[in-house]
Amino acid sequence: MGQTIVLTGMVLAAVPIGDYDKRITILTRERGKISAFARGARRQGSQLTAAANPFAFGEFEVYEGRSSYTAVKASISNYFRQLVEDFENVYYGFYFLEMADYYTRENADEIHMLKLLYQSLRALENEHLPNRLVRCIYELKAMVINGEYPGVFSCMDCGREDELTWFDSQKGGVLCAGCKREGAIPVDASTLYAMQYIVTAGIEKLYTFTVTEEVLRRLEWILRDHMSHYIDRRFQSLKVLEENLDFLMR
Repeated sequence: MGQTIVLTGMVLAAVPIGDYDKRITILTRERGKISAFARGARRQGSQLTAAANPFAFGEFEVYEGRSSYTAVKASISNYFRQLVEDFENVYYGFYFLEMADYYTRENADEIHMLKLLYQSLRALENEHLPNRLVRCIYELKAMVINGEYPGVFSCMDCGREDELTWFDSQKGGVLCAGCKREGAIPVDASTLYAMQYIVTAGIEKLYTFTVTEEVLRRLEWILRDHMSHYIDRRFQSLKVLEENLDFLMR
């Protein structure tokens, strides 16, 4: 028999159903990723109208049926309004939501991914942090949480821990000077240190540093190359993000 439970989480996506309802995807602390019907969420005056939208974070009271959840009410503590009011920020934000949706599963322990997503959206609201750096940190740490991150502490061929000056996605990480392969990306000490820090730092300490433009460009280069080899999906929100960033920079 079904019961009502309270889950803490964030809405990753919302899809209209019929004339007045929505189906929402919520990344929760207690149950991982779930899908729930928000009945009447599109009706004027519904208490679920604001809660049944992407970025809404808080407590969701849901009815647990045999095969589905139904949202009953919600208490939202953060709508990320500052983020959604900025065109560039919201494009990055939707990409982060889609990537979290891609990685997470129902009934899995996704507390670290939820925490990373929340802190990363807050970082987008920080005008002192470049969004491009926030994206790099989020992408790499998401891969760490999901166990498919590149090796950055020793040569992927010989195990050497010094002179790590190249990155090769086909090998899965860094190479030393003696094991360099054709097509490898050069890695300077600052870029290597930044990657090592992101891999090992706690989520609460991720967004406490900045890098030079040169290091940022190299981080972007490495992560794009690595993700193209190990993630089998082209994120639609990323396509929209890149197209709109190109437009804004003209």
